[in-house]
Amino acid sequence: MLPADLKPERFNSYPPEARKLVTANLATLQRLPLTFLPSLLREAIDYDYKFPAERKSLDTELKKISSLPIAEFGDWFKGFSEIHLSKEMENFDWVGSPAQFVENLSSYLWTTHQLDGFRKAAIEYGNRLHEAIPTEAPPFQRLGITVVGQGVSSYNEQLFRKLRPHGAYFKNVKPDDGLKILLDAVAARAKAHASPYAHWYIDGGQEAEHDPVLTAVSYRALEGVRATILKKMRTEIDQPGMGPEALRTALAQIRPRDLGLSDASDPVLDRFRVRLLTEGSGTQIYSTTFAQWAAREALRRAQPLTLLVRFAPRQRQRTMNELLSLRPEQVEFDPVGSLVDADMGAYYNWLNQQRLAGAEQSAFLVWFENHGDAVAISPAMPRGTESTVATDLKQLLSWML
Repeated sequence: MLPADLKPERFNSYPPEARKLVTANLATLQRLPLTFLPSLLREAIDYDYKFPAERKSLDTELKKISSLPIAEFGDWFKGFSEIHLSKEMENFDWVGSPAQFVENLSSYLWTTHQLDGFRKAAIEYGNRLHEAIPTEAPPFQRLGITVVGQGVSSYNEQLFRKLRPHGAYFKNVKPDDGLKILLDAVAARAKAHASPYAHWYIDGGQEAEHDPVLTAVSYRALEGVRATILKKMRTEIDQPGMGPEALRTALAQIRPRDLGLSDASDPVLDRFRVRLLTEGSGTQIYSTTFAQWAAREALRRAQPLTLLVRFAPRQRQRTMNELLSLRPEQVEFDPVGSLVDADMGAYYNWLNQQRLAGAEQSAFLVWFENHGDAVAISPAMPRGTESTVATDLKQLLSWML
């Protein structure tokens, strides 16, 4: 089947909001090349489980495509239209399984030496879309906070080496009630600027007590879910002919209800949690990887206005077979190694925040938990400076924002 043959009933298996979206834009979808359309449907089929920022982005993209004059429409998709597909690809159920089609397309383009042409078309399309849709600044200053070093009593090496040039390094911060101060500040922002999924708390260990106004995701709270996924991974790996691609496909098919999560509570957040553990490499095993990947995905997908990420000690490095088979009581933790991971993770969190709109006005704070070291980055902070002035985290936040 080709896009021109699409009928509304072909989307009956889609969730309600996704079905409404694609049928409302059916005339536009019918005009798109088959080499492009499944990628769009891959996003549309999950519309019901997307964050508001993602929905808005997809809505805007469809609106822009639909508004293109005929000649301009042809220019936008010329590169995709020039790619030839086999009858087998055309006959694949790309409406019902667009993600699987896109995976197959990648292999097909490689074997038919058309990958370079597809990549060129995709880059040109992305550039056109970026130029055509103006970036909207956030309604107020974005704030990212990363807390590192939980469980480390002392550390003599230099911390925050990559972040110091971008802000002010404070080495006399009063640590008393530091985590509570930060969580209270994040909750206050959430209450003052209420918006769905705009204010997050991600913890690589056990969540600290916090206001339920925050969107919270933690490694410890998903312990049962992680165990179920690891069991499934072990089972799949033992199957004859099971390779990385087949395992990834099997994990991608897992839904919240398969793991004991109820779609009725918060289907958007439940899907997010499941994807953290089925799409992230090592998120099922290492708490630092979980925290890092969760922060990356939250920033990329939800584009929060406030994000607090707390790293916790991860287990020590072992062989993959050992990691997959360890019982909870056998886990050995590595606080210092985790601090090194988290130090780099904080830098990545800042980089990912910088990719969002309003980056030049955003603020970022990293703090060595229960110690006096912190780096504050914001327009109000002089870059590449150090301060020995005695302060606390509440005062430091007020200087930044």
